[in-house]
Amino acid sequence: MEIYLPIAGLSVNVLILITLGAVVGFLSGLFGVGGGFLLTPLLMMIGIPPAVAAASGFNQIIATAASGAAAHYRMGNIDVKMGTCILAGGIAGGTLGVQVVKILRNMGNFDFTLRLLYVLLLGLISFLMLSESLKSRLKNNSTKPAKSPRKSRSRRINNFLEGLPLQTDFPKVGIRVSVLFPFAIGAIVGLLAAVMGVGGGVLLMPMMIYIMGMPTIMAVGTSLFQTVLVAVNVTVQQAVFNHTVDIVLAITLFTGSVFGAQIGADVSQKMPAEKIRSLFAVIILIVMLKMLFDIIIAPENVISILGGN
Repeated sequence: MEIYLPIAGLSVNVLILITLGAVVGFLSGLFGVGGGFLLTPLLMMIGIPPAVAAASGFNQIIATAASGAAAHYRMGNIDVKMGTCILAGGIAGGTLGVQVVKILRNMGNFDFTLRLLYVLLLGLISFLMLSESLKSRLKNNSTKPAKSPRKSRSRRINNFLEGLPLQTDFPKVGIRVSVLFPFAIGAIVGLLAAVMGVGGGVLLMPMMIYIMGMPTIMAVGTSLFQTVLVAVNVTVQQAVFNHTVDIVLAITLFTGSVFGAQIGADVSQKMPAEKIRSLFAVIILIVMLKMLFDIIIAPENVISILGGN
């Protein structure tokens, strides 16, 4: 059964899209991530134009993140003050990212640039997760107590953060940091959201927990809070300025992801944490290698990005 995607400009088997949404939803529920950085590459692999894949895939993050943010708000796990600082940067970065997408598409370089960015991002994530998993296994027999994120920061990082202007107290999470730092990381996340169609939690969470020293549960809730509003901003701007949001595609994917996420969440309760992290890293690595292969077998993309004819 074929379904026509008006913005993507092609017909795709609806069962493939629902299955793809279910698979990404399953992985999201299993690994606790938005799944945008896996969904966009997978959509490109089945022939969806990269710009449409990034914008439309990111669109379904709104519903997922909104549901999670509402639950965390009820539990008191959102620092609105911190979230607003990150959100301000996210809106600025997202707005810039939408214009970057427009410029790259006009130049004809967006497709190659997006694939290259995904190869770099997925390669980095898989390397870091595999390294962390290996270190965790090697330390299984260690009896040393774990350090808190704030105490584990290096002195150089502490000096950098304390030297920034506009130091502000965030009493709900018990930290004091310059508002410039959460604004800056929010801007980076917003830029990546617009260009790559990723929620940014995979980058934002380590910054909030290990650099700023926020409690993990507060970092999760606050991250979801800003993700919802950044996603809305980016989606609206992508639809208005770049015309890359395919609602039919987004709704079809969401239909599958809702069921897949529930199954993934159930399975995650039965798997050891180390196995989950290792499996996640392997899946990311496989997707990265497939995208790298696509770049290598299409040398005209490299010529294009270098300005050739």
